[in-house]
Amino acid sequence: MPVLDLPLDQLRDYRPATTAREDFDAFWAATLAEHAGSETVVDFDGIDTPLATIETFDVTFAGFDDQPVKAWLHLPRHRNGSLPCVVQYMGYGTGRGTPVTLTNLLYSAAGYANLIVDNRGQVGSDTADGDAEQRAQASGFLTQGILDPETYYYRRLIVDAVRAIGAAAAHPEIDAERLAVAGGSQGAALALAAAALDGTPVAVLADLPFLSHLRRAADVASAGPYLELTKFGRARPELVERAFTTLTYFDAVNFAPRSTASARFSAALMDDVAPASTVFAAYNNYAGPKTIDVYPFNGHEGGGQLAAERRLAFLSEVFGTTDAAASAQRTALHSLA
Repeated sequence: MPVLDLPLDQLRDYRPATTAREDFDAFWAATLAEHAGSETVVDFDGIDTPLATIETFDVTFAGFDDQPVKAWLHLPRHRNGSLPCVVQYMGYGTGRGTPVTLTNLLYSAAGYANLIVDNRGQVGSDTADGDAEQRAQASGFLTQGILDPETYYYRRLIVDAVRAIGAAAAHPEIDAERLAVAGGSQGAALALAAAALDGTPVAVLADLPFLSHLRRAADVASAGPYLELTKFGRARPELVERAFTTLTYFDAVNFAPRSTASARFSAALMDDVAPASTVFAAYNNYAGPKTIDVYPFNGHEGGGQLAAERRLAFLSEVFGTTDAAASAQRTALHSLA
């Protein structure tokens, strides 16, 4: 398979202008104020699992419109003192899974608290999407409510992502000053948005971020959810500009200049779902300290175990993990492989 996007030397300099409207910050300030909730109420219900080294809680917290959002909280069973926490957002069309889902075990096996946040209304989710309006949509979620930023699906999901940070910080054994947000694809987009809007996280892990440079993504992606935009555009060409105006309020390129947390991105040059240029568009506009890992022969699966090792090394640096803990992390990682 050939490289699907721009050559790497061009990608490193690819920095399209942001498209944020003048009221971008006001829109999000008003949204978060409207859905701030009167207080942070989080239920942490301990559950039994087969995981001998991890303690798990079934979490419920108030998200958009105070609707209940589900999450898992994994804590290392043998812990001493407050823990750094990774708030983990999930990919498109998935939910939090089960407590023993393999991709949910990396961070707690490495010694961190890990809050795994559900995606409202998506396949495998335990979180309903309330009674939200669902007009003007193709299949999937990318065009749900797309004619108005107020009704767009991702407004609700991003509010949930921000509220999840407060939910994690509410646990008495989590160090609220050492929080990271993380995810791949859709989860990476939510991490970038939440870090920009909340400001609490000190680290962002954004692998192959989705919802980035959306107009180009619709033009060049040949697989995955962006095809929902082209399907919508074919069916309703008179609404295309209105739809892309809405999308400017949710584009990772517009959140990127508003975050100063240390960030580690990744891009794959053969990614036909989140083309590399759309990832570099967010990365090159990102305001905080940053690095990016490039996988020349990978698609949207990303860098696999190497990417996981790099994420743990990055968190160890940001959180100040000891050498002994880092060694334990490596052992845990290889046990999961």
